[in-house]
Amino acid sequence: MTDLFTPIALGPLALPSRIVMAPMTRARSSQPGNLPNALMAEYYAQRASAALIVSEATQISPQGQGYSFTPGIHSEAQVEGWRLVTRAVRRAGGRIVLQLWHVGRMSHPVFHDGGLPVAPSALSPEAQVWVAGEDGVGRMVDCPVPQALTTEGIRAVVDDFRRAAANAMRAGFDGVEIHAANGYLIDQFLRTTANHRDDAYGGPRAHRLRFLLEVVDAVATEVAPERIGVRVAPYITARNMACPDIIPTILAAATELSRRGVGYLHLAEADWDDAPQIPDDFRRALREAFAGRIMVAGRYDAPRAQALLASGLVDLIAFGRPFIANPDLPARLAGRLPLASFDGQALFGGSAAGYSDYPSITAT
Repeated sequence: MTDLFTPIALGPLALPSRIVMAPMTRARSSQPGNLPNALMAEYYAQRASAALIVSEATQISPQGQGYSFTPGIHSEAQVEGWRLVTRAVRRAGGRIVLQLWHVGRMSHPVFHDGGLPVAPSALSPEAQVWVAGEDGVGRMVDCPVPQALTTEGIRAVVDDFRRAAANAMRAGFDGVEIHAANGYLIDQFLRTTANHRDDAYGGPRAHRLRFLLEVVDAVATEVAPERIGVRVAPYITARNMACPDIIPTILAAATELSRRGVGYLHLAEADWDDAPQIPDDFRRALREAFAGRIMVAGRYDAPRAQALLASGLVDLIAFGRPFIANPDLPARLAGRLPLASFDGQALFGGSAAGYSDYPSITAT
């Protein structure tokens, strides 16, 4: 029977287990320049016993940034910084893919020289982003109403994704994950509540899928399709994203991504206490639509993960918060050992404290 420790192939990658480290924003990049650094390399290498690490969300361009201190993959200095990370992970025996990110309207003028963020349509997310002030302290601030992308602007963003994917491979990553979830730019194009366009990128389902598929096709010119993942979040409705057509839209996307030979779909499930459960009929429909691997993330513990793997409806389980204070999480799960708790005050920004100073079980 498949369990958390059954090996699996993910395209050309031989994964020793089904335990993935989920992408988590930690805001430790060096400034100025949003540069990955040695501290980040240490943090990721400590967690290299994961079958696969999905990096924190990484902006593909200055336009794609929406939170302070998040790293980029659009400058040569950022590529060099990420090389520190990939080399450290590889030396520790791990595998890591880079999550490619454009936040769209989930941003603030402070990141755009006073200009407005961009989106499919000029509609507010009615949400906030984390912005550090001149004192270095981060605060949640309101997102403004964005400006709608022109057709030329859309083409430019597609090319930014392509260039970022090429940079990721030059930096030594094993692949890339395209962030199309959680109310960010690609997700905004998919949803009728965020996309009111009347051109080739809005309206009918096929038009709302166009941007995602153009991004995937562009990325695939730089990265083999089996090394590409796509993250989606059909049941997450925050940030003014509740869309009555999102479930059939995601299933249609899964079919198109399967035709393109994409390596995996990453289903981001809501992770708060009273979040809606993912229906089994959706999981079955997704499995039927998509021929690649299916990964899920959403506050899983070992028993829930085991049960879902045993059902055959998913292939990989991504753990987020448990990896923060438990760098050796696979060993702890294998030995049924207690899990340490993390410091919630140290999640975003700061130093090694609450980041890379959590000990492994052998050091406690």
